[in-house]
Amino acid sequence: MANRTRTYDPVKVRAALAAQTEALRAAVRALCADPAAERLLAAPTRLGTWTVRELLAHLALQVGWVPRHLDQPSQGRPPLALTRWVAGVGDLAPLLDDAAREHAAGAFEGTPARVAAEFDREADALRDLLTDPAAADPARRFEIRLGSMTLTDMLVTRLVETVVHADDLADALGLGDFPHDRQALAAVARLLADSFAEQVPGGAVELRVPPFAVVQAVAGPRHTRGTPPNVVEAGPLTWIRLATGRLDWATAVEEGAVSASGERSDLGAHLPVLG
Repeated sequence: MANRTRTYDPVKVRAALAAQTEALRAAVRALCADPAAERLLAAPTRLGTWTVRELLAHLALQVGWVPRHLDQPSQGRPPLALTRWVAGVGDLAPLLDDAAREHAAGAFEGTPARVAAEFDREADALRDLLTDPAAADPARRFEIRLGSMTLTDMLVTRLVETVVHADDLADALGLGDFPHDRQALAAVARLLADSFAEQVPGGAVELRVPPFAVVQAVAGPRHTRGTPPNVVEAGPLTWIRLATGRLDWATAVEEGAVSASGERSDLGAHLPVLG
């Protein structure tokens, strides 16, 4: 099985991002309406020294990024594939960290009601763009430091942000699994699987993320037919957590969250995929 370049349906991407953003909006409103909201906003997260307030500030910036940059002039940056965005976005971590802290100390400072209102403002801007096909030319390219992307691909990166950080929020608040939109979860799991196959090329291991993705990766003898000698299988959320460094390989195997068979099936040295 050869890995093929995947494309994303613009209509499905818009619908998935709209649903995922509304689920996040509901979670933020519930958090900010909680009598213990002040304490919860100051709670730690698994993201270094970020508190929940800083996590929400970062999320709001990512949700509102496309609407805020609709009128940005082109600088002629080269095209950037989604898998290359996954590989390179970790290099921007210091800039993203600074932006989140600044936003948390600015627009996201103050009462829980203000936090909810600020998140609503960013979510409203994205909703308006997603529900109005004429709001942005699908052919135009959005530019970031790593390169330029089509509108649809840029919205796929927002799916990554909203799925991964919604999971971070649920973890910080002890909420269990977040109610992710299914198509959003599928797109993120597929992109991270494709990125893994690109970063660790080969055909020795078959990575399965049912029901969304199957790719071959890791150098070694290529499987062509029958049962692959090296198989790794994980559910979508487990795979996303592994691929983004939220869950380490040894813990996932020990807890039975991932199934790995074959002498080349230890993927620990190749993770995370997204920094």
